[in-house]
Amino acid sequence: MAGSDNIAVKRVYEAVAADDGTRVLVDRLWPRGFKKESLQGEWLRDVSPSNELRRWAHASGDFEGFCARYAEEMAASPACEAAETLLDLTRAGPVTLLYAAKDEAHNNAVALRAHLLKLLVEDG
Repeated sequence: MAGSDNIAVKRVYEAVAADDGTRVLVDRLWPRGFKKESLQGEWLRDVSPSNELRRWAHASGDFEGFCARYAEEMAASPACEAAETLLDLTRAGPVTLLYAAKDEAHNNAVALRAHLLKLLVEDG
């Protein structure tokens, strides 16, 4: 089983680091001002929260509620397939989930990391 240190989270604008492993952008929208060739990784758009959920989270400010609703969305396809892809990547080595939000503590990548870690524990 992959350890919790196998999944990192960082802003897409931060420099690429040797220990990033597989870099995966997990935002629905492409980051403003970020060149596609600078990603040096994959973009799994389907694993991001729906536009409706993103709007709700922004308006409500309820991060716990967002995490719960996001986990529910993750159980639905195609998000489920994208989550499985991420789980496979974490089993193979380090993964860095990339996001563009300014809030480093309350964003979809943080919520996604928690969800993935829960799934990895359940897989045992």
